[in-house]
Amino acid sequence: MPISSIAIGNPAEFGSVDALRAALAEFISTLIFVFAGSGSGAAFSKLTDDASTTPAGLVAAALAHGFALFVAVAIAANISGGHVNPAVTFGAFLGGNITLVRSVLYWIAQLLGSVVACLLLEFATGGLTIAAFSLSTGVGVWNAVVFEIVMTFGLVYTVYATALDKRSAGNIGIIAPIAIGFIVGANILAGGAFDGASMNPAVSFGPAVVSWSWDNHWVYWLGPFLGAAIAALVYDWIFISPATHEPLPTTEYA
Repeated sequence: MPISSIAIGNPAEFGSVDALRAALAEFISTLIFVFAGSGSGAAFSKLTDDASTTPAGLVAAALAHGFALFVAVAIAANISGGHVNPAVTFGAFLGGNITLVRSVLYWIAQLLGSVVACLLLEFATGGLTIAAFSLSTGVGVWNAVVFEIVMTFGLVYTVYATALDKRSAGNIGIIAPIAIGFIVGANILAGGAFDGASMNPAVSFGPAVVSWSWDNHWVYWLGPFLGAAIAALVYDWIFISPATHEPLPTTEYA
């Protein structure tokens, strides 16, 4: 069970070269991801006179975030695991895949990466507003929380199935960044018109800091963390812990 495998870690890990290197990888990957994702929204808004909420704008955002996350996960996978998301890190922690100490380092790095990305984007665009995540008209806060829970569940479940599950070696592990990018892009198409489809507290945090807009910001923390927790517990309890059978070698059914 996940709860029994949770590890706090050693405080000395805060100064470990390996842990700091991994945190730096998370910082860089999150910066790249947020710069591309938020930048695509700002660019589309500028090109269409603030019509970024049109269907074309939603598709553009989905593609930009999907492609950028694929790259961000791939370039950090061998160093930090390529979480690029505090909710993913939380899910990995609940499954015993990362210590609490290293999780804190990752969270700090991810949030800083997002803030720096938004500051760079604001400077590079000559002061263009980097809009914070917000709820669409008619969408209540609890509607948005449910959206974030379900979307983040899909994301973290995908991370477990393709990257964290030790049986995902080989071809499945190789496609993990693609699968993770695809599920985020698809979720943006599903929920982007309702609450922005964050699934990632860091992605919401950077724009909120730069624009200093905190309306309903808690939604983008509570929803993703709950979704990540449910995905981690479900996958670990049902598909990892029992180990009820040994997968057949591919030669058995090729």
